[in-house]
Amino acid sequence: ILTFACDACKKVILHVPSKLDAEKFVGRVNLKECFQSANLIHSSDPDFQILEDGSIYTTNAMLLSSEERSFTILLSNTENQEEKKILVLLQRQTKVLKKRHSGEKVLRRAKRRWAPIPCSMQENSLGPFPLFLQQIQSDTAQNYTIFYSIRGPGVDREPTNLFYVERDTGNLFCTRPVDREQYESFELIAFATTPDGYTPELPLPLLIRIEDENDNYPIFTETTYVFTVPENCRVGSTVGQVCATDKDEPDTMHTRLKYSIIEQMPASPTLFSMHPTTGVITTSSSQLDRELIDKYQLKIKVQDMDGQYFGLQTTSICIINIEDVNDNLPTFTRTSYVTSVEENRVDVEILRVTVEDKDLINTPNWRANYTILKGNENGNFKIVTDPKTNEGILCVVKPLNYEEKQQVNLQIGVVNEAPYSKEASARSAMSTATVTVNVKNQDEGPECNPAVQIVKIKENAPLGTKSPGYKAYDPETRSSSSIRYKKLTDPKGWVTVDENSGSITTFRSLDRETDTIRGGVYNITVLASGKDGRTCTGTLGIILEDVNDNGPVITKKTVVICKTVMSSATIVAEDPDDLINGPPFDFSLESVPDSGIERMWRLTRINDTAARLSYQNDPPFGPYQVPVRVRDRHGLSVVTPLKVLLCDCVTENDCMIRSDTRTGNADVRLGKWAILAILLGIALLFCILFTLVCGATGTAKQPKVFPDDLAQQNLIVSNTEAPGDDKMCSTNGFTTHTVGSSAQGICGTMGSGVKNGGQETIEMVKGGHQTLESCRGTGHHHTLDSCRGGHVEMDNCRYSYSEWHNFTQPRLGEKVQLCDQDANHQHAPDYVLTYNYEGKGSVAGSIGCCSERQEEDGLEFLDHLEPKFRTLAEACVRR
Repeated sequence: ILTFACDACKKVILHVPSKLDAEKFVGRVNLKECFQSANLIHSSDPDFQILEDGSIYTTNAMLLSSEERSFTILLSNTENQEEKKILVLLQRQTKVLKKRHSGEKVLRRAKRRWAPIPCSMQENSLGPFPLFLQQIQSDTAQNYTIFYSIRGPGVDREPTNLFYVERDTGNLFCTRPVDREQYESFELIAFATTPDGYTPELPLPLLIRIEDENDNYPIFTETTYVFTVPENCRVGSTVGQVCATDKDEPDTMHTRLKYSIIEQMPASPTLFSMHPTTGVITTSSSQLDRELIDKYQLKIKVQDMDGQYFGLQTTSICIINIEDVNDNLPTFTRTSYVTSVEENRVDVEILRVTVEDKDLINTPNWRANYTILKGNENGNFKIVTDPKTNEGILCVVKPLNYEEKQQVNLQIGVVNEAPYSKEASARSAMSTATVTVNVKNQDEGPECNPAVQIVKIKENAPLGTKSPGYKAYDPETRSSSSIRYKKLTDPKGWVTVDENSGSITTFRSLDRETDTIRGGVYNITVLASGKDGRTCTGTLGIILEDVNDNGPVITKKTVVICKTVMSSATIVAEDPDDLINGPPFDFSLESVPDSGIERMWRLTRINDTAARLSYQNDPPFGPYQVPVRVRDRHGLSVVTPLKVLLCDCVTENDCMIRSDTRTGNADVRLGKWAILAILLGIALLFCILFTLVCGATGTAKQPKVFPDDLAQQNLIVSNTEAPGDDKMCSTNGFTTHTVGSSAQGICGTMGSGVKNGGQETIEMVKGGHQTLESCRGTGHHHTLDSCRGGHVEMDNCRYSYSEWHNFTQPRLGEKVQLCDQDANHQHAPDYVLTYNYEGKGSVAGSIGCCSERQEEDGLEFLDHLEPKFRTLAEACVRR
C-alpha cells in the first residue's frame, strides 16, 4: 500500500489492492497539517475508520469493483465550529511504480524482521501479574528512535486494559487472568513510530491465543432422564440416549467424554448397558417382566479426559419404565357355573362371572371381552362386560319357555381387547367355562296366539246368527276349556261374545257399506282370562261378505252445458257395493209422460261407469230436469233426477254464478283490498274536481292571451261576449299586427271562440293557404271571413272545450306571447318563418290533408275515428 505525500487539506491518493479484509490498514493521512486544532474526526464512508494519528482502517471486508473509490475525512473543532475536509481517493493498484514523480516521496521497504510471531498464554493463569508475554521489535530501531504501541480488544476495547506494551522496549504484558470460555483469543495491532509521528513499519497484527485448561465439568442436558421400554423386548433394544456438554475447548481431551452406568436398582439381574461414546442405553437381557418389576432406576456418569481417572465427572439419574404388553391371558376363576331363570322373563341379569388377568389394570391388555360359544342358537342370552369390575354379565334377552326346554347349557369364552402378544393357537389364547341355566315354570295364564283372528259373516245375515269367535288357550295344557271371554270394544254394537266359548252372535243388522268400515272388515277386541285371573287380549276381525243391496247412484246431481262451447256433459255413477256387485253400469233415460225427454236428450256410453248426456233439437237456454236410471251388472237400478243447466257461457262457473244470482243465492263480499280501492277512487275523484274548480277560478281572474299559431288548424278562444265587425284577411301571406293593451285576440285560420254566459264554444274553419289579420276589440264578437270571400258557417263547426282546456289555454297563450319577443319586448324577426319545399313522395304520407279540406267540408270524420282516438276525443271534448 503506497501513500503519496500531499499538501494540507488536499486530495490524498492511496493505491490499494482490489480486495481488502476487515480491519485492514489502508494508509495514513497527516491530519495536523490540515487542521491542527481538530478534536473530532469523522469519515463519510462507514466502511473506513480514521484514527487520531490519521491511520485509515477498513471496518468491513470489501472488493473494489471499479478502478477508483473515494470518501471524505471531516475534521471539525466543536469549540469554534470550524471544519475542514480531506478527500481520500482509493485507486486499485495494477503495477509497481518505477518512476519517481516530482514532489512525491515513494517509500521502498526491503524485507525486514517485524517481530514477534503469534504468542499464547495459559487460561486462568496465577501470575505473577503483570505477566510478561513477549517482546515486539522492529529492526528500524537501529536507525530511528522507535516508540511501540498496541490497539485492539483487550487494550482500548473490551476487555480494556488487559494488555499493555512498554513504549521503549516493546515488552508485552498481561495484567490479569483470562477465561478462555469467554475470550478464546485476542487480535491486537502493534505500531512502531518515531517521536515525530513517522511510521517506518506497517502496523503488525498480533494474535494472542488463550490456551485451554480443563476447568469445566461435563454437564448432562437433563437432571433426570425418563425412558419407557416394553416388557419382553429383545436383547439390544434401544431404551434411550443421554447427552452431556463441556464448555472447554472442542476436539481436545478436555471435551472427550465417556458415559457409563454406575448403579442399577434393583441391582439384580443386570438388564441394561450404555455405549461409552454415544450415551445410548440398550437392553442386555430379554427378561424384562412388568408383572415382576415395572420400573428401574439407573445412576449414570459422564467423565471428560476420555474417562481417565483424573478427568472431571458428573452423574445423573435415569428412570426406565417397563411398558405393559398383553402377555397374560384372562382366565375364569371357575370352570363351571349354575344359574336359573323363570320362563317368560326378559332383560334380566342371571349371572356374573369373574376372570383374573395379571396385565396392567384398566388397559386394553386387562379389559375382557366375553362371548357365548355354544348353546345360544335361539338368541335367548347375551353376555356383556362390566367396565368397572371387568366381570361378565349374562342376561336373558328373549323369553324362555319352560314347556319347550327346561334347561340350557352354555359355553362362554373370554379374551382381552388387545391381541395376545405371544405366539399361541386360537384355542390356547381363550379361556372357557360352562354355564347351566335352569328354566323355572310359572303359571302363565291364557295365551292369545295369534293376536288377530278372522271370521266371515254375510252383511245381510239375520239377527241372532252365530259364528266362531276368538280362541285363546292355556300354554301348559294346550286347552281352551277353562278360559273365559269378554268383549272389550265393539264400535257399532253389532255382536255379542259368549263368555265360555268365545263365539259371537249378531245383535244388529250388519252393513258393509257403513262409513266406519274399511276394506269390509269389522274389528272387535276380546279379553281372555284364566283361572288365576291372568289375561290376554286379542282382536277378532269380522269380514263382512258383500251382498248386492245398493244400486249405482250419480253423485253429481247438477250438470252444466255451456251451449256456445259444448254440446254434452259427462255423468259418472258409483256403487258402494263390492266390484262383483258393481260395474259395468247401464245408463238410460227415465221416460216421463208428456215431457219429451227422449226428443230433447240422448245418452251415450263412455265406459263401465260413465256416460255422455247431450241435447237434441236445439233447446232454449234454461234449467231442465232429466231423470236417469243406472243399473249394475245384476240389474239393480236407481233413478237419479239430474238438474241440467243449459247456459250461454264459456265455463261452468259462469253459469253457476248466474244461476245463484237468479235464485237469490249470490253471496257477494268485499275484501279489504276492494274496499281500499274504492276509497282511493273516491279520493282521486275529489282531487280532480278540486283541480277543475281551482282552474276555473284562476281563469276568470287572469286575462287570456293566445298565441299567433301558424298551423292551418287550431282551436282558439276569443274571450268576446258580443258580435263585432267583419274583418277581411290579407291574401299576401301571413301578416301580424300589434294589439292593444286591452282585451286582445289573435285571429287564426281555425276560427274564433265565443263566450256567452260562461259557455265557451269554438269555430273551426277548414281551408287552404290563408292569411291572418290581427283583430282588435273590447267586448265585441269577432268573426273570420274566408280568404276567398265566403262566410264560414259557424253552426256546422262549433264545439265546446272541456274545463281542462279552460285551465291550460291562458297559460299556454301567455307563454307563446312571450316567445315572439326579444329582450326589449320587441317582436323577434324570426318569429314567422317560411319553410322551404322538401320534396314529395314521403313514405309516411302528408299531413296536409288536415288543412286542404274545403270550407264546405264538415267535421264528420271526427265521428268515424278509430277506437283509441274515439276514447281520447270523448275525454277531451264535450259535444
